[in-house]
Amino acid sequence: MPSTKEYVQSDRERQFLAKVVDAQYQREIINGMAPFLDERAPADMSTFYSPAELVQLRVLKGTPRDVEKRMPVKMTRHYFELATKSAPMQRLVKASPDETIDLAGSEDPGHQMDYSPVEGLLHKYEMGLLYVVSTCSAHCRFCYREELIARKEIERKDGTVAKKGLAEIPAVTEYIRSFNARVAANGGRHPESGREKLREILLSGGDPMVLNNSKLAAWLAALAECGVESIRIGTKEMAFYPKRFDKTFLAMLDSFHESYPEVGIHIMVHFEHPDEFLVKNEKGEYVQDDKGFFQWVPDTGNAMREVLARGWITVENQTPMIRDINDDPDALRIMQREIKRVGADNHYFFCGRDIVAYKAFNIPIERAWQVLNESQKGLSGVEAHARLSITHYKGKTEVVAVTNEPIPGLAGAEHGVVIFKILRNAGRAPDRCKVCIVGRNPKALWFDDYEDRVLFDEAGLYDYARVKDAATLATH
Repeated sequence: MPSTKEYVQSDRERQFLAKVVDAQYQREIINGMAPFLDERAPADMSTFYSPAELVQLRVLKGTPRDVEKRMPVKMTRHYFELATKSAPMQRLVKASPDETIDLAGSEDPGHQMDYSPVEGLLHKYEMGLLYVVSTCSAHCRFCYREELIARKEIERKDGTVAKKGLAEIPAVTEYIRSFNARVAANGGRHPESGREKLREILLSGGDPMVLNNSKLAAWLAALAECGVESIRIGTKEMAFYPKRFDKTFLAMLDSFHESYPEVGIHIMVHFEHPDEFLVKNEKGEYVQDDKGFFQWVPDTGNAMREVLARGWITVENQTPMIRDINDDPDALRIMQREIKRVGADNHYFFCGRDIVAYKAFNIPIERAWQVLNESQKGLSGVEAHARLSITHYKGKTEVVAVTNEPIPGLAGAEHGVVIFKILRNAGRAPDRCKVCIVGRNPKALWFDDYEDRVLFDEAGLYDYARVKDAATLATH
């Protein structure tokens, strides 16, 4: 819904934006399968796909199993050069016929559009998420936003069919101001939804870091001006193109902090595997110095150090757990240890979502829990902060435990149980910390694979009904 008001910048906003400098970047992106199929890719990149793989992908072009119809193909040179020594990295960006064998899955995972009061804004939790761009420097094949990246038309709850739109500053800031005004007038709670102030925003998409500095700065300033207290920037650019974290970007952040010192900035990076940031030798081994420290890829290490040098910025890593990419305890142990060593934090590990074709990427929920917990053996307390989350329609849900032994006297627990706990749910989080216990199913990829073995469900994961409208979010 477009804004009914013209957006007017404040003097402070204009003064900050006047200092922002944009730069040109040489990502050297290979876009689509055509350069490989038509033999137009750069010579050193032309063998990324084998002749047999190209034949298979060519046969699928224009059919319901066309991999690019499901998810566009895209890769930067930086990522390609690292991927030549990494099978997991190749799996992450390399299209495969396996992706479209089974196209089951949700066109709108989590019913996100049920929580969109204005176009491009999701207000599902105590924070808001903005779709500010619909692409990234490269595309992960398992992307949880494949419907946005591929610009697919989806059916919304009111029956209309349209592509997901991007957020616009006038409409978003008008909504935030209006929402927060009603919260303030009602003693700190919204009179309909019961939510507190909308105080935190995640810039997402797509990847906000593909925008130029001016556009990013415009979002930061506009959000700060309308009362947002904390802004996250969700990005995989530190893996795909770390040179994006250059002097002009850092100067923009410094200037923003000078202008709006009260607003928190959080960079949410996405590394799936240590191959994305650690140097490997010709044998495929990680390079260590004479004291045993792993060596970071220079551009990536520099980007991380420069951001972390600004003590008012936090950096946290979030990692989906994907089959044949990072279902490896040893790799995850190294990654968690290195992320913490340089001063960043390990936030969430995610079980795969129920996107279209999720069965090609997701590992079983119980296996994900086992891999993560095995990876955290040998980590210190500060290194092992990350939890395993799976996003139910009600909200983020932690996979708390998987037991191996039967529970005497509890029918359905003969082979052990899985315990889920609601971490975040809509509105004022009425179900936060409530649990659900199900009998084990080692093949389960998604919640519905446990429907026939629910033992206890105070969280209501298996008694779920979609919300009617934004006003009812607090009670669902």
